[in-house]
Amino acid sequence: MKGIIIIFVIGMSLFGYSQYASASQIGVTITQSHLIEKNEKGSMYNVELEFNNPSLLVLTAGKTEFFVIADDEMIGKGELKSFVLPALGSSVVSGTFLRDSNVDSQEVSIVKISGVTKYNVIFTSIDVPFVFYPTEEQAREFIHQN
Repeated sequence: MKGIIIIFVIGMSLFGYSQYASASQIGVTITQSHLIEKNEKGSMYNVELEFNNPSLLVLTAGKTEFFVIADDEMIGKGELKSFVLPALGSSVVSGTFLRDSNVDSQEVSIVKISGVTKYNVIFTSIDVPFVFYPTEEQAREFIHQN
């Protein structure tokens, strides 16, 4: 009986670790963004990001703060609403993004969107960082003031 319990605990630990590793590979893409308003603070955008979950876990995420960085300089930050990411599925999440008005709108070579999402899973929560490198066309909306 003791052996069965030990094997069960080891099996569950391996399964949990493999699902954590899968959850850390969550994919992110920009599905939509548009300018809401422009003022002295900067340009406010409404954005939608699609998260793809490669794990077998249903993940419930709270509000997620993210940062847009161009050539190692933060050009703005945003926040996504809470969402549920189904196992082996995807969710489109909406939020807002404020692009700082003090950022030079010159051409940049590398743009990334990064953040950390806190997912609640059964008895615990895990922090999963994400980094997304948008296409040049997607990045242009965040960098250049039109």
